[in-house]
Amino acid sequence: MHKPETLKKNDKIAIVSPAGAINPDFISSASNLMKNYGFQPIIFPSCIKKHFQFAAKDEERLEDLQATLDDKDIKAILCSRGGYGLIRILDKLNFDKFLKNPKWIIGFSDITNLHIALNNHFVMSIHGLMAKAMHEEPEAEAVKNIFKILNGEKPKIICENHEFNKNGFAQAEIIGGNLSIIYSLQGTKFEINTDGKILFIEDLNEYLYHLDRMMLSLKMAKKFDNLKALIVGNFTDMKDNPNPFGKTAYEIIAEHVAEFDFPVCFNFPIGHIDNNMPIICGQEYKLEISEKVILS
Repeated sequence: MHKPETLKKNDKIAIVSPAGAINPDFISSASNLMKNYGFQPIIFPSCIKKHFQFAAKDEERLEDLQATLDDKDIKAILCSRGGYGLIRILDKLNFDKFLKNPKWIIGFSDITNLHIALNNHFVMSIHGLMAKAMHEEPEAEAVKNIFKILNGEKPKIICENHEFNKNGFAQAEIIGGNLSIIYSLQGTKFEINTDGKILFIEDLNEYLYHLDRMMLSLKMAKKFDNLKALIVGNFTDMKDNPNPFGKTAYEIIAEHVAEFDFPVCFNFPIGHIDNNMPIICGQEYKLEISEKVILS
């Protein structure tokens, strides 16, 4: 697994919008924050456009993202937001130049598409907060930790125990992200590889019955068979039908992994939450689940 270079003072960081449209104020704040950390932000045109729910037309978002991948002088890429749209351009991206000069790519939610694609190319990336958080909470630990990673650190994450946890220890490469995206890529050339890895999942605004469907799909695809551990982040604003499903999101997940002997932790600080702690996809981590949960 290739780890992009540690950034140096005055290195260029691109801000690009490969998915949903974003408030321009968030872009300005992210840009200013990068300057405060000693970097040179480069704002690409898709960040200040809007095409219905998208940041720009498909071809415009593709052009910007491809340019950032290809430019060897750009040392990191911040995807401004998630939403929806990256999958519309994912199979048109060319990673040839990028693989000769890999750089950090930062984002979460819909950006899970890129994290999985990069993992399949054996390049690490950062699952973490984006421009909105840099606008609203620039001093948050989750934001600061992104810049720590860019500066060569690997921050430790500690959280409280949860009643559904299955205690244990694992040491392996980590991969994951938004469960809906992981599910949507099954059967494609971008399908996630979970063998021998720690998997982390999170989601937002999904129906409980659909969560059940996604977990069953992953199980039938044998994505849990050779897993080293499962990290369950936040499942925020989940929805139910008038005829209730009968289980919470965590109960659904716990039911479907009960038969496996790998350790599992719940309520880990990742997902659509303020303290969405960054994780280096493709990095080897140690996960200890006991009285506390420690990822290091």
